[in-house]
Amino acid sequence: MAHHKSVFTDVDVRSHENNLAHRTREIDRERLIVRRGQPFSITLQCSGPLPAKHYLELKLRLGKKDEVVITVQNERGAGDKWWFNQQEAQGEIVLTLHSPADAIIGHYHLAVLLLAHDRHTVERIDKVAFHMLFNPWCKDDVVYLPDESLLQEYVMNEDGVIYQGAWDYIRSIPWNYGQFEDFVMDICFEVLDNSNNALKNSVMDMEHRFDPVYVSRIIAAMVNSNGDRGVLAGRWSEPYTDGVPPYHWTGSVKILRQWSKAGFRPVKYGQCWVFAAVACTVMRCLGIPSRVITNFDSAHDVDGNLSLDIMLNDRLEPVETKDSKWNFHCWIESWMKRGDLSKGCDGWQVLDPTPQERSEGEFRCGPCPVTAIKEGKLDVKYDAPFVFAEVNADIVHWIVQRDGQRRKIKEDQKSVGKNISTKSPYGNYREDVTLHYKYPEGSREEREVYEKAGHRVTGAVEENTEPGQLQLSIKHAKPVFGTDFDVIVEVKNTGSKEAHAQLTMVATAVTYNSIHRGECQRESINVTVQAHKVHKQVLRLHYDHYVKCVSEHHVIRVKALLDVLGENEPIMNVVNIPLSKPELLVEVPGMAVLWEKVTAHVSFTNPLPVPLKGGVFTVEGAGLLPATEIPVIGDVAPGQKVSVKFSFSPMRAGVKKLMVDFDSDRLKDVKGVGTVVVRRKYTRPFYENPIIHIFGLSNNYP
Repeated sequence: MAHHKSVFTDVDVRSHENNLAHRTREIDRERLIVRRGQPFSITLQCSGPLPAKHYLELKLRLGKKDEVVITVQNERGAGDKWWFNQQEAQGEIVLTLHSPADAIIGHYHLAVLLLAHDRHTVERIDKVAFHMLFNPWCKDDVVYLPDESLLQEYVMNEDGVIYQGAWDYIRSIPWNYGQFEDFVMDICFEVLDNSNNALKNSVMDMEHRFDPVYVSRIIAAMVNSNGDRGVLAGRWSEPYTDGVPPYHWTGSVKILRQWSKAGFRPVKYGQCWVFAAVACTVMRCLGIPSRVITNFDSAHDVDGNLSLDIMLNDRLEPVETKDSKWNFHCWIESWMKRGDLSKGCDGWQVLDPTPQERSEGEFRCGPCPVTAIKEGKLDVKYDAPFVFAEVNADIVHWIVQRDGQRRKIKEDQKSVGKNISTKSPYGNYREDVTLHYKYPEGSREEREVYEKAGHRVTGAVEENTEPGQLQLSIKHAKPVFGTDFDVIVEVKNTGSKEAHAQLTMVATAVTYNSIHRGECQRESINVTVQAHKVHKQVLRLHYDHYVKCVSEHHVIRVKALLDVLGENEPIMNVVNIPLSKPELLVEVPGMAVLWEKVTAHVSFTNPLPVPLKGGVFTVEGAGLLPATEIPVIGDVAPGQKVSVKFSFSPMRAGVKKLMVDFDSDRLKDVKGVGTVVVRRKYTRPFYENPIIHIFGLSNNYP
């Protein structure tokens, strides 16, 4: 048999122009990374033309054990199959591969075979590999989002803002999602590969990875470490000494890298916004449009009765109850069509990776269509009753007396699911999405939804429909952590005769998810309020007192209870007062140029009446520098300004954000952010020019 001279001499995956056209250049410039439903081209260098009657066959393998093998058809067949076409010219063959819009996402290996007419393989080239992601730019992909400015935010933006605090005092923290940073994409696939499903049956798991409903449900379970090899362990109270306190993180990248490096052992510790932010990074990286949502006054309804029963003893201290109301709770929304559900369920889906309740055996929640929550369709997959309760449950307070009897307390406010917030795609400001989740309060539609959901309507015919003659309200300024401040409790008598009552005021420290951390102050007095008059009672809160019990979330909860002589139901009001922290000032003077050293300045002033010890700044930024710690030398005296300088060399061009966190013994979770515009030094390299149009690849495909 004559010795066959090899035809293929080399292969070029043309990652520069493919990755640019597929909007993955931020992830990698060397490796080929493409999005499904959109063609890409590779070039085979040949020693001469293909021998007569020989032809090419392309085979794809997916998974570590070749769980899926696909033969690529050599002409356009039905729209749901892989196919390729070829053009020969000047000793090259350009192969253009067309993937279906529902292709499996993952790491593919491509073999190009040269076959003789009797189908035996003359030669093969095996060294081509590429990654395939979801394609929200492709109209046939179920994650298609037809608005470029939304795609720039919900897929491409590596920086964000997460809302925290209380419904009437919303604060924001910057977050570095960093979905295109080095190794993050590989770690996202490791997240999928380490799920219980993948470890149990890798073939079945791989075959389902075309479906964002399946993939997002796996991610919701894998971001927390409960019951699997997940990324983050949750912890909701100090001490955090054997890990990183949840409030210390400023981005997802360090968490994901640490998990991967430690052999998939959970990273300590997360709370709801950290779980949500890491899930958002993974989803954006894989190409599913996603955003972090904050729900203020979020209900955690354990028994599913759409009512939170909160038990207090006669000193107004919480008695163990499973149900709880969180000052805020974060989850994510991801955009996709729901082919598995009836009409009207496409669009934003709630996914909640914080471990709260099991869903089909795993700690996860969703995807659940936001529209199903708004319409009260609680039989819709997945976990609609739990999400519905988070934004709609009633809260009933009871006082459990010493003899075990319960007294129901009148509440003054409608309190669950307020100011549901996300970062606007048009800038660093808040967009309110409450009306995506529920109809306006008091509307006819709201009543209809409640009835459909089997939810009793509050405020409907109570035994005593007369409004009481006394009204109770609590007022406060926006206090700064470290200062003394006043809380004013007002008792208003709207009736025509004077009233006598006992007023109890209790200030307690709580975490953001309502874990009781101890009492700061309490006062109980008898008040007499003249007809049509207002009685004001001042509760002065001193730093020296509240600092002993306040949690790392810096929230003081003030409860006021009015026991009116001659009435059987006491009146209660509750406010959560977040104590604000100083702003960190982040400045980057001068021009920032790719790969050239630039210096940043960070400063803030100690607002506390005590010195700060063990101060550490942590700085990071996607495309700028990995998370880096800068210790402060010595103590920071009360009122002293502390500033540090540090240098870094930007790694990627464009508008980037520098995130900074400051922690010390007595002041933690101080955040700041600076904008850095990184310019390229030279004119653009040749491969960025539209030279690629020659190959039939257009930048604005599809």
